Amino acid sequence: MKLVAGLGNPGRTYQATRHNAGFWWVERLAESARVALRAEARFHGRIGRLAPPHGVAWLLMPETYMNHSGRAVAALANFYRIAAHDVLVVHDELDLPPGTVKLKKGGGAGGHNGVSDVAACLGSKDFWRLRIGIGHPGVRAAVIDYVLCPPRAEEREPIESAITRSVELWPLMAESNMEAAMLKLHTKEAKT
Repeated sequence: MKLVAGLGNPGRTYQATRHNAGFWWVERLAESARVALRAEARFHGRIGRLAPPHGVAWLLMPETYMNHSGRAVAALANFYRIAAHDVLVVHDELDLPPGTVKLKKGGGAGGHNGVSDVAACLGSKDFWRLRIGIGHPGVRAAVIDYVLCPPRAEEREPIESAITRSVELWPLMAESNMEAAMLKLHTKEAKT
């Protein structure tokens, strides 16, 4: 992986909301690698650079708001000539319960506007996705309010645990050993 983009919405208003699970993941990885994320206007977001022994990759938190995440991802990917298959997009996932995290390559956006925009701006669906379960409110009409609110206390701990488990697998992902990362991640899921 040469680019890891965590999706979310910038600003204090959205910082603790479910929709920012991708931001939380990138912040956790940056913190563990002691990488500072700084604003970079030409890439429309906050970026940082991982170096060995943490792999060699760009970290990105778009500041374009969720529905325009692709603008930032494509700006950085195009500038550094990073192919879609070397991009990992980390995002919240309504269709997975809190505490679940899944890794996959390509496929549809599943109604996630941020993922749709990344695919459109990259001109490819051939990127990796790390989907962090946040659960579903049960009613489609409630989705927008649900993702733009903080998780309840009983949801926050499982989400944090899923982030921790998946960040621990970054060394495998950094080496593009995604199959091994999937196996470990999904095997852990089955045991919990």
